[in-house]
Amino acid sequence: MTTFISEHSTRQRNSAGLPTTVLDVVIPVHNEQESLAACVETVHGYLQEHFPYAFRITVADNASTDATMAVGRRLEQELVGVRALHLDQKGRGRALRASWSMSDALVLAYMDVDLSTDLDALAPLVASLMSGHSDLAIGSRLAHGAHVVRGFKRDVISRGYNRLLRVSLHAGFTDAQCGFKAIRADVARELLPLVQDDSWFFDTELLVLAERAGLRIHEVPVDWYDDPDSRVDVVSTAIDDLRRTQDAPRTCRGRHRPGGDQGSNGARTGEPARAG
Repeated sequence: MTTFISEHSTRQRNSAGLPTTVLDVVIPVHNEQESLAACVETVHGYLQEHFPYAFRITVADNASTDATMAVGRRLEQELVGVRALHLDQKGRGRALRASWSMSDALVLAYMDVDLSTDLDALAPLVASLMSGHSDLAIGSRLAHGAHVVRGFKRDVISRGYNRLLRVSLHAGFTDAQCGFKAIRADVARELLPLVQDDSWFFDTELLVLAERAGLRIHEVPVDWYDDPDSRVDVVSTAIDDLRRTQDAPRTCRGRHRPGGDQGSNGARTGEPARAG
């Protein structure tokens, strides 16, 4: 089993004398009343068994019109460490920005409600951040060692989109849109104000900004199984993201780089991000 962090470094306590929340897993949802409970209960059970430090699961309901929020509130009452958050506006990026910004955890993560990514990838994802090895960590369906089961159309769209990112934005990461990512909280505080998109392109913009800032991005090959009941319109989402890639070079250029080792312009200096 992966070692997340040394015992000494996790014995931190907040001002109230309570153990510091080490990990906050955000599950962004929109009209997922049927699948939310099973997802949260599965993740909660997994973390209780495999993650030996204080954690939180945040249900980030973005503008659902069904009973999703009611389910979230029930889970909040029934399961220790579950929080439900409601946003009046839709958008995965908006939900992540709000949830991560208000979190007191040391490591911030998110995963899709369909749990297409096998949860065993969570340990190497989080461990790379807690050890100080990386600044961000992403699950990748295209990295060597990944095992993916999905339809031909979705596979072609995903590979084509990520190839375009490498050509147009010189991206070094292999999979921008896998719904399984984590970031150190201190890094998130620097990067989130720079990200403009509030929807599906949020992930790509965050990673491009991080890479151009010289931050370290660790990739974890994942086992991923396509959800046939997924509500995501893959084609329209891909088309919208492709349009946004045209603006990405302009929006990323000239932004200040997150703090750390300081260069002549006050920017962090570091090695370019590499796939893990």
